[in-house]
Amino acid sequence: MRRRIRIAVVALAAAAGLLVSSTATAAGEGATGSAARTPVVVFPAFHFTKLKVNVDRQFSHPRCPATGYFEDWFGNDTTSRFSQVCRDRLMTFTYDPSPAKPMAERFSDQPGVRVEIKHYGRTESAPFYEPLYVALERHGYVRNKDIRVAGYDSRRTPDQGGFLKRTISLIEQTYHGNGNTPVHLVGHSNGPLYAQYLLTHTSKSWRSKYIHGFTPLAGNWPGQGLLYGVLFTGLNVTDFSYPTTVQNAQSSALMYQTHPSTYMSAADPAVFGNREVVVRTTTPAADYTPKDNLKLFEHADMPLARHLAAYYTGFVKIADPASFPDVDVYAEKGSGLPTVVGVTLPNLRVGQVLDPTTAELFIRDGDGNQEDITNDAIAPWSTMPCYRFEFSDNPGVDHFSLASAPAVVARLVENLQRTRSAC
Repeated sequence: MRRRIRIAVVALAAAAGLLVSSTATAAGEGATGSAARTPVVVFPAFHFTKLKVNVDRQFSHPRCPATGYFEDWFGNDTTSRFSQVCRDRLMTFTYDPSPAKPMAERFSDQPGVRVEIKHYGRTESAPFYEPLYVALERHGYVRNKDIRVAGYDSRRTPDQGGFLKRTISLIEQTYHGNGNTPVHLVGHSNGPLYAQYLLTHTSKSWRSKYIHGFTPLAGNWPGQGLLYGVLFTGLNVTDFSYPTTVQNAQSSALMYQTHPSTYMSAADPAVFGNREVVVRTTTPAADYTPKDNLKLFEHADMPLARHLAAYYTGFVKIADPASFPDVDVYAEKGSGLPTVVGVTLPNLRVGQVLDPTTAELFIRDGDGNQEDITNDAIAPWSTMPCYRFEFSDNPGVDHFSLASAPAVVARLVENLQRTRSAC
């Protein structure tokens, strides 16, 4: 039986995986009916937004088609004449190191490549959440009216690519299109990082007008240990599998090294310290924990990774009171499942083929994708004044099932009907 935890005080107990629960209190605690449904805007997980990559006379990679297009998203079932290696190379950013440019403006697509979000704002842009859309429809919701999707280019961090302006516009449109009804944000995995960035980069008056609340589902708050290994092995987005050839492992790993979101998604040393090994090498014998991340990149001769990690690791702030979202929060997580946090590699060469069935892996408790340290990192929000903070644990529910788990959906529907805290 799944247990519901409403966290009031956590303090240092989270470091030991313990959650002290009590009933949160706030204005308007009870659920209330409303003539208008609370609209929902979904923030998808890492690479769960459909991207269309348009290629027009590219010349940087002569062994790849010069013109055409392909799509990039988890579960992608479209066909393309672009090989996986070509896709990786064409989705690799170029980086301008000029200090005259703000960091967010230093990343560009390859010459001749233009990336767009397919079906932006619509449920078609994030098909993984079909079970969630169907569940909401059973309660009267209508796709693309009071269920919208704030998709984003998963390569980029939320300070880039017009994310903030575009998402504010979508939320305001959804608000006005539903009888001026405040909007509820639902984020999954990396999605809550983008929602949190939005909430901490808008004014209190804007949030008071447009935001009903926030439901983060297994937010990848301070990142996860697994991402460090990906910088050596690569990872194919279509099915989240490891490349099986050296050429693909190299193209994929080098691609991730140029994406700022890689570092935002990797375990933040300020939170993780040395509590887990993320990379072990056998020649020479060495262990690297999150607090060793810059040393890892130095030893691996990855100057770009070292530079970007110093800026983007821990990029979205969550722990200090100035970074509290200041809206009602109804968080969900899974637990009790073995979760890979680190890998053993022969050395620090980029482009290693990893067989997860035979490799020596480092495991912690978690939801099968993100470890407990990650999922519990928002515990300090329990001290957020006035606003509700409820944190529900779902033992045995894995990371990718969380968004459609019956108990999670039932709580979401219940919370959508609640009156906002008056703060």
